[in-house]
Amino acid sequence: MNPNLTRRGFLAASAALGAATLLPLRASAQTAPLLLRATRHTLDVDGRAATVFRLANSAGGSGLVLNPGERFRVDLTNDLDIETIIHWHGQIPPNEQDGVPDMPAPMLRSGEVRSYDYAPISGTFWMHSHVPVQEMQLLAAPLIVRSAADLTADRQEVVMFLHDFSFRPAEEVLAEITGTAAMAGMDHSAATTGAPAGGMAMGGMSMPMGGMAMGGMAMGGMAMDLNDFDFDAYLANDRTLGDPEVVAVENGGRVRLRVINASAATVFWIDTGLVEGRLVAVDGHPVQPLTGRRFGVAMAQRLDIELDLPKGASAFPLLALREGARERTGIILAAPGAEVARLEGLGDTPHPAFDTDLAQESALRAVTPLPTRPVDRMEMVMLSGSMQPYVWAINGKTWGNHQPITATSGQRVELMFHNMSMMAHPMHLHGHVFQVVAIGNRRFAGAMRDTVYVPPMASVTIAIDAGEAARWMLHCHHMAHLASGMMTEFAVSA
Repeated sequence: MNPNLTRRGFLAASAALGAATLLPLRASAQTAPLLLRATRHTLDVDGRAATVFRLANSAGGSGLVLNPGERFRVDLTNDLDIETIIHWHGQIPPNEQDGVPDMPAPMLRSGEVRSYDYAPISGTFWMHSHVPVQEMQLLAAPLIVRSAADLTADRQEVVMFLHDFSFRPAEEVLAEITGTAAMAGMDHSAATTGAPAGGMAMGGMSMPMGGMAMGGMAMGGMAMDLNDFDFDAYLANDRTLGDPEVVAVENGGRVRLRVINASAATVFWIDTGLVEGRLVAVDGHPVQPLTGRRFGVAMAQRLDIELDLPKGASAFPLLALREGARERTGIILAAPGAEVARLEGLGDTPHPAFDTDLAQESALRAVTPLPTRPVDRMEMVMLSGSMQPYVWAINGKTWGNHQPITATSGQRVELMFHNMSMMAHPMHLHGHVFQVVAIGNRRFAGAMRDTVYVPPMASVTIAIDAGEAARWMLHCHHMAHLASGMMTEFAVSA
């Protein structure tokens, strides 16, 4: 038996069901680069075949697992017939390895191999194409970096990797959402493209004018836009609730559930059902445990939830509920002898909007916050946009006409994201880990993150210690917002 594999891990690895969600430890020392391939793959989505992109490891599966002390040494091969590039979401590689087209490295040509090598951060992360239509075609995978505590913990690790999915080409989906001819990718490098066809970005408050998003809900008497596209399916580990992944677990065992929201435009509630969970990390970074049975996760965010399973031959559904709608997906944990009941892909009633009052974010406290020090620079970052014309902007400007946010390496910077639109924005900063330090005017030592959710008509302040002198992307992780220009730079100088 692998001496680094826990008893519960061995049980799950040996089981016929759910083996794909177990993350087995590698006993051997790191000797050669790990291999990743950007390729194509066929899924069965409720009995219908679908060809998607895949970020495949050397065994043909999805995702990478690193042990403590291992470097992120990866050779990435582009087996596609188009150019691509992969971003290591939440990690802090050298800027040249960050995986943004032409900032500074170009995309990989078809057949090209590119090597990466850096010291990774431990926690739950993921990797994805930084071309919106490619990410929407599932060119993404988990990236798990284990800590020393993970090696000794007597628990099973399970990943729930979430996607929204359409049988239609991603270009058509983007075109329908935005009302424009969708681009195959974003030109991240040159400031030459203005606002896309359909209108100019507005610097102030932009209210929806018709073309209401599906799933709109009232917030303070105003219409909040939750979902601007109904996808054909919602996937957990590439499967729907019509044929969910069933993970064999130990009777009365402990599970660490690593949730990754890789969806293009969907916020989910994670419902642990019969078992109370402990939220112990967000975006890969430990938080003081928060107990509950329902936790929200926006696009690009991650949750680590610990579950102590009751004894008995029982099945435990872990569901991802689409906010503002009835759709749901998920996986099922099953103890030996459990009878697994069929679950419908639609709930009885629409699920509520996520964290409109930022109650969940307000309750999170970092285990290891940023060191206390004076703030060198403060800046307000205005988030604006509308459904018609479909344009989303940062400080009133879209990518190409953007004004970079500047800092000097080593400075403590605070950015206040002020959302003056009626749609939420998960804001992601490359190359840095930041701390949530205020909601509105209330300051607190919140979670360490790389992606923060800013609901409509709200403000969230983050603190950053500016890192490597380079151009780092700062953008909304809603793919249609990104594709319509909601992106700028965090430009750090020496």
